[in-house]
Amino acid sequence: MKPFQQRPFSSLPDRPRIPHPWFETTAREIVVTTSGFGAVRTHLRVSGEGPPLLLVHGLMTTSYSWRYAMPLLGEHFTCYAPDLVGSGRSDQPDAPYTPANQVAYLDALVTELGIRGCPVLGNSMGGYLCMRWALAHPDAMSRLLNLHSPGIPIPRIWALKAALSLPGSFRLLRWLIHRDPLRWAHSNVHYYDESLKSLEEAREYATPLETAEGARAFGRILYETMDPSELWSFAAQLKSRRDDGLDFPVPLQLVYAEEDPMVPPAVGRAMEAMLPGSSTVWMTEASHFAHVDASERFAEIALPFLLG
Repeated sequence: MKPFQQRPFSSLPDRPRIPHPWFETTAREIVVTTSGFGAVRTHLRVSGEGPPLLLVHGLMTTSYSWRYAMPLLGEHFTCYAPDLVGSGRSDQPDAPYTPANQVAYLDALVTELGIRGCPVLGNSMGGYLCMRWALAHPDAMSRLLNLHSPGIPIPRIWALKAALSLPGSFRLLRWLIHRDPLRWAHSNVHYYDESLKSLEEAREYATPLETAEGARAFGRILYETMDPSELWSFAAQLKSRRDDGLDFPVPLQLVYAEEDPMVPPAVGRAMEAMLPGSSTVWMTEASHFAHVDASERFAEIALPFLLG
């Protein structure tokens, strides 16, 4: 198959062609309380041995996205992979999913887990939120690896905001999801190697969206967490720090794929320019989700940095 070429949904196998130990990891539930979301029952997976490492997933996915990376990282760390508020098996409150509320939730999460000050690895939207979190609370983490996150308001994000601002747009989004949640999940996650997909994955990502609460939370994350004006403000903050000669407040490594249909590589180059004190690694034959479709190569890049 060509890179990023989706196979027909009808051809997906029930189980992924490469086995993983995800369902053998330890499942935990904790309650994380913030003023923005209230008390959120938070589901997480724990695996590995050693000092703690927090894994923060991105939009459209859940902690399941770390299924191939956790065994590799778990040789050196005890990995904590939560389902973020509004996602996966965690609660889906009807509340503002602003970046500020999401950051407060992450900050309360590590405090509740007793792992404050650990290294953090964030993917996509998770990496973006973790960067905002480090700017607000640099004591929360020892270092941050940001895997292919957004960071500037590209035209696609502005168009999404405009579309979701139209009357009836959230009802339309719910209809698009609920007419076939499994197909929706399949079509909205993109890998360099699409043969890694399975019905198992589609179920993990679609099930949280099948309820009215789940679809509503997903819509609010699209509209509020990924608000382009918030991305604009974030980029302006990074540029201001750069112009003042200030490095990012914690050691930072950026990892981007040279090909990606979700967050264009131009975003990575813009982030690199705004963060001259960070290190940047570019991966070939990998996607936005390099921890899935290039997990061993990604671990070889990530571990030296995460271990300090």
